[in-house]
Amino acid sequence: MHAPAQDTDKRPSIPRTVWALGFVSLFMDISSEMIHALLPLFLTATLGASVAVVGLIEGVGESTSAIVKVFSGYLSDRIGRRKPLILIGYGLGAASKPFFALAGAPAMVFAARFADRIGKGIRGAPRDALVADVTPPSIRGRAYGVRQALDTVGGFLGPLLAIALMALFADDMRTVFWFALIPGALAVACVILGVEDRAIGEEGATGRPPPVRLADLRQLDGTFWGVVAIGVVFTLARFSEAFLVLKAHDEGLPLALAPLVLVAMNVVYSLGAYPAGAWSDQASPTRLLLVGLAVLIGADLMLAFAPGLWGAFLGIALWGAHMALTQGLLAKLVAQHAPATLRGSAFGLFNLATGVAMLVASVVAGVLWERIGSAATFAAGAGFAVLAALLVTVSALTRRAGRDDPSPGSRRDGEPPSRRHGRL
Repeated sequence: MHAPAQDTDKRPSIPRTVWALGFVSLFMDISSEMIHALLPLFLTATLGASVAVVGLIEGVGESTSAIVKVFSGYLSDRIGRRKPLILIGYGLGAASKPFFALAGAPAMVFAARFADRIGKGIRGAPRDALVADVTPPSIRGRAYGVRQALDTVGGFLGPLLAIALMALFADDMRTVFWFALIPGALAVACVILGVEDRAIGEEGATGRPPPVRLADLRQLDGTFWGVVAIGVVFTLARFSEAFLVLKAHDEGLPLALAPLVLVAMNVVYSLGAYPAGAWSDQASPTRLLLVGLAVLIGADLMLAFAPGLWGAFLGIALWGAHMALTQGLLAKLVAQHAPATLRGSAFGLFNLATGVAMLVASVVAGVLWERIGSAATFAAGAGFAVLAALLVTVSALTRRAGRDDPSPGSRRDGEPPSRRHGRL
């Protein structure tokens, strides 16, 4: 009598391609964070750029990535394959790294960052869609958690390597940037050797689906756009991590130890990503989003008002906890509320909206920092986090009212009650 229950409780394993994509992300994040951990100070201390320029470069870079994701996501749906675009994206990211080391002015850093973010845009939506393509719905939260966890392991190994190389080469940031080429090349090799495509379509389908038309995007319904709206407000509350580096430096962190900021954030992020993903497979998304926002509000308030390095690093750790609680969950919600044949396009549209929000948030953060001070930047982030919490709460109440409505259109046809925990 107990055998059926055991079979029901047994979950499938994380697919090999998800692990491969995780290690690809790990190596590319080591490469990128070796540069990113030092880039704000390289721009301001070495090249003489203002904090507002740092915010502009970060914002334009992230928004460029988001815009490209729309086209790469749609193209991966259209051609029925994800891997070629993933390979091109990681290849361009690796190829951009030497130009940071060669930069003699902020404009060249801007160009290198622009190229790097184009690569991120090309690979991002197809990669996130491929995770959903190869993973059963019952473990998607865990799958995104695994990929995020490995990504963020790279996020703290990269800055640690940057610290070691800064000590070895007497704070020569350009030499550190050259070493970033090595893990970038390993990421490309992992794509070639470890990632396998899968026919795009409903789970269990075989063969290639017909090409996607732009008119097909009308299948993305109001629930999907609600997830997009929540993602936008989340991003307005969580601007570029470059401001975390600048905050710690202002509080007295030496130049050579600046990468410790991203080490601290990404250690917390990495440790929390998989448990948060597993939690998202069981619990209400609304609860996780609200917990994540509460943590972000705490992070912003610590960064705005707590004195000294201890306050800055406590805020940075809370920032990482927020990322662990929310980033994989938002990816899961995008995959869940889009048809399988439109997942690439859905991720592209989601990332376009949040990327534009990142541009606005980073530029506003830079201007507030220059004109009023760092406390105003992080206080504004806390305000947007409160707004996001209100949006999540209203969305949940609206959908709960819809489920209580006995009319035929009050819930999706055929949706079993046991699956409703996956909806907002």
